[in-house]
Amino acid sequence: MDWLPLLSTLAGAAIGIVATLVADRNRWKREDAKEALRLRLDIYTQYTTTVKVLGETLRALAEREHPSDGERALVLREAFQDSGIGTASERMWLIAPQPVVQASNSVFHCLRRICDGYIDGTAVSSPEDRARWEARGKAAAKMRKLMREDLGVGPLTERHSPLPDEWNNPTAQ
Repeated sequence: MDWLPLLSTLAGAAIGIVATLVADRNRWKREDAKEALRLRLDIYTQYTTTVKVLGETLRALAEREHPSDGERALVLREAFQDSGIGTASERMWLIAPQPVVQASNSVFHCLRRICDGYIDGTAVSSPEDRARWEARGKAAAKMRKLMREDLGVGPLTERHSPLPDEWNNPTAQ
């Protein structure tokens, strides 16, 4: 009996099976990487949107008249808690790489200081308030830069948030 044709057939079948398994594994890895990228994009978008909306909300609430300092504090604390920033932050801690987590945590704490400043009576657009907003803007710019790097997107040349001096000057924006 001639074993050569049988061995050739078995070797060909083994090569075909191995090639299929390797191709399937590579396809699975690519799909997994795409899904991880999509997940990080969703988390980053949720976080940056929450940061922006919370900042606008805190500023608007701080500008309003309140019956008392206690009422002002309550409204600001509720806005911070109800904003979803805690959930968005936890998602960052679970999914994002360490540099992005550190940057997003810095932004979180900047917003916390802004909120606490308003609770303590800091006036909107006062020098102290402007300094806190500038710190938030720098922290957010760093965070976005790291997010873009993680997502494989090129750097931006524009500043996302206006400088404090530009808030009341629409032509500067």
